[in-house]
Formats: sequence, C-alpha cells, structure tokens
Amino acid sequence: IISGVLQTYAIKTDGTLWSWGNGGGALGLGNITAYSSPMQVGALTNWSNLASGNQTVIAIKTDGTLWSWGGNVYGQLGLGNTTNYSSPKQVGAGTNWSKIANGLGHSLAIKTDGTLWTWGYNAQGQLGLGNTTNYSSPKQVGALTNWSNIVGGQYHSLAIKTDGTLWSWGWNYYGQLGLGNLTYYSSPKQVGALTNWSNIAAGYFHIIAIKTNGTLWSWGYNLNGQLGLGNNTYYSSPKQVGALTNWSNIAGGQHYTVAIAKV
Repeated sequence: IISGVLQTYAIKTDGTLWSWGNGGGALGLGNITAYSSPMQVGALTNWSNLASGNQTVIAIKTDGTLWSWGGNVYGQLGLGNTTNYSSPKQVGAGTNWSKIANGLGHSLAIKTDGTLWTWGYNAQGQLGLGNTTNYSSPKQVGALTNWSNIVGGQYHSLAIKTDGTLWSWGWNYYGQLGLGNLTYYSSPKQVGALTNWSNIAAGYFHIIAIKTNGTLWSWGYNLNGQLGLGNNTYYSSPKQVGALTNWSNIAGGQHYTVAIAKV
C-alpha cells in the first residue's frame, strides 16, 4: 500500500491494482471521479511496485515494464510530453525496470543493470543531471551501474549504492541533503564516507535512514519534530535517533515520520 497526496493505492497478492481517494485522473481509472472505497484499476494481475508523488503515479509490472498516469505538467510521467493521463500508459518499451520513486514533480528509477534514471521537474537540480532542465522522458544519471535504492523528496533526491554509500542532490534549503551545508547540487554528492547505509525514506523536506547495524538516523526540516530527536532543531547532517539497533522499516510523510522496530 502507498499513499499519494490525496489518494491511496494498493496491490493485492493476486497482482491486481486498486485505488481510491481524490480524483483528477490520478487514480488511473480513466476518469476524474473521486472514490471513497477501493476501485480496481483495469483487470490485469501483474502489477508489482508503485510510487506516488503529487497527483502522479509510476508503476512496474512483473514483466519489468514501466507505467505512469496522472498529472504531467513537468513531464514527470516520462512519456515524452506534458499531457495528463487518467489511465496507465507504458513508458517506453523497456522490460528491465527494477525500482521507482517519486518526488513532487520528478521521478526516479533504477534498472536491473543498476543504472539510475530520472525525469520531470528539475529547477533545483533534483534530477541529478548536472543542470536545471526539465525532461519529459527518462535520462540516465552518469554511467554507474551500482545504484540500489532511491527516494524523492519535494525538490531533492537521495540514493544508496550497492557499496552502502549514500548520495544526495537537489534543493537543500533546510539541509535535507545531509551534506553539512545548505548548498544546492545538481549532481550526486556523497553524504559522509560511511558504507553501511541500507534504507532511506523522504518527507517533503526531511530524510530518514537506517544503517546496516539497525540504527535510525534523520536530518533536514524539523519544525514539527519529524526528525524524532526530541527537539525542533534543523540539522544539515545525519543525527542518530535514540540508541536502538533494531529498526527495520521507515516512511516519511509531509511533516511526519513513521518507523518499525523489530521485536
């Protein structure tokens, strides 16, 4: 199950896709109607992964194909245009898409070969392409083949490589890139020198991460205490949340964070 800004989506164990909430075309049902109970998106049984941003959804099927629908003002659907679509459309013809993430107007994906791809809104360099140009179709970020995990914040992005290093780029007004400064970057920058990052999640302006030792870390915007540090101080570099070493899963909302610890 994932949630968008005003919508919720779920994939059942039979591979069917369901959505409900605000309309506007982001539900993928071929209309702009709002629904207060789950509605099946088409009749297919091969959906495997979803990511949702602001009225935008991207999804992967079990055959490795990439699909998108919803709002597309910045080209964040990756379809080579800025047309909105209220039902799923295939992005290109590739069958090797592996992981996906959405920011607020930009999209990220990793292929099975470990390459990183981005598209959509890029005014703050959040696509990691070394510029601030918007793109309406996927563009490869560098030439590396060792990307393993990605997240998108409002105007920033972060990723983990297979070597356990953490990287960030884009908007950094609140220090959400974790680089110890407030400088914006339009290409990936390594966060520290550690090689034990295992999982990351993003809120609008803050980041949460887990290391391989099970510790929990956070940084960025903290006006509502979303960093879990017992204060409202902003931090531009990772800070450990408590002393537990059994954190297993994390998620970030607009101004909140949730995490699961193993019992």
